[in-house]
Amino acid sequence: MNIFEKVKEQGYFLIAEIGVNYYDIAAKEGISLLDAAKLMIDEAVNSRIDAVKFQTYKAEKLASRYSPSYWDTNEESTKSQYELFKKFDSFGFNEYKELSEYCKDKDIIFLSTPFDFDSADYLEPLMPAYKISSSDITNIPFIKHMSKKNKPILLSTGASSIKEIKTAVSAIEDEGLKDIIVMHCVLEYPTPYEHANLDMILSLKKEFPNKLIGYSDHTKPDECMDVVKTAWLLGATVIEKHFTLDKTLKGNDHYHAMDPRDAKKIKEGLEFIKTIRGIETKKCLETEMISLMNARRSIVANADISAGTIITKEMITFKRPGIGISPAEIKNVIGKIAKIDISEDTILQYDMFD
Repeated sequence: MNIFEKVKEQGYFLIAEIGVNYYDIAAKEGISLLDAAKLMIDEAVNSRIDAVKFQTYKAEKLASRYSPSYWDTNEESTKSQYELFKKFDSFGFNEYKELSEYCKDKDIIFLSTPFDFDSADYLEPLMPAYKISSSDITNIPFIKHMSKKNKPILLSTGASSIKEIKTAVSAIEDEGLKDIIVMHCVLEYPTPYEHANLDMILSLKKEFPNKLIGYSDHTKPDECMDVVKTAWLLGATVIEKHFTLDKTLKGNDHYHAMDPRDAKKIKEGLEFIKTIRGIETKKCLETEMISLMNARRSIVANADISAGTIITKEMITFKRPGIGISPAEIKNVIGKIAKIDISEDTILQYDMFD
């Protein structure tokens, strides 16, 4: 089942962005990088997450040796992008192939964000969709290269304008690809809650009414995961959040990631909200019928009424239950002639009148 089908069936699609966090998990647990990556996949499966996503790059193809950091250096002390990325770029096709096959066995979708042409090419047979990083939203040649492969694209939009997003979307559509998920994102690590700007999701829905809208979250997990749940309520049906097994680990993407407990909260929260949202069309529900009949009012005799009496408004009042003539039909009762004797407090019915 692909992302679009899952959204249609489930109402949302949750991606655990493992990225390169498995490096630190491997060091902590004293296991190999592949075993750490598989361990994180297992935990994502246990948390009923829909997909896991890695990041695929080689430092020398991604960043200049003189590229400065743009993250919180109190959490990740590395001052150079190149230096940071070099720590986490050892995997290649063989490793990702093994992880893709492992995900297939575990019935979870495998994804990885490519950051260069070579990785985009060798990842193609391993995953059902491409993710384009916010950093590449103006990298039109790279976007078109992936679009030619005719796989759905998740387009992150951090630090971009509507004009830039439209240009990127047009570049994808020019290659004949329509399956695009436009992801709201704030390119700030971590994103303070007051910078999340979730109402931008509404803007994306308006600008791209025929596309799925998503949200790639960089806020620190709040106790009830309200940021993610609010994003979904605003219309972001594809949710991506960094994933770790230990939020206390220093470095990279642990400090603003969800852990398995957080992921379960998200799933439980979204399922609960789905339950209480119900159906869109306003109507009387089957479960309300008993209450409707008993809580609404009927026209009731306000005094004894003799047969042959012409009904005036002084002779009637309105009381529960609503099993008689509705007060909304009072004009049909005033002026009628009583066919029988009617006792005070009787719920009036049309067969009581000529």
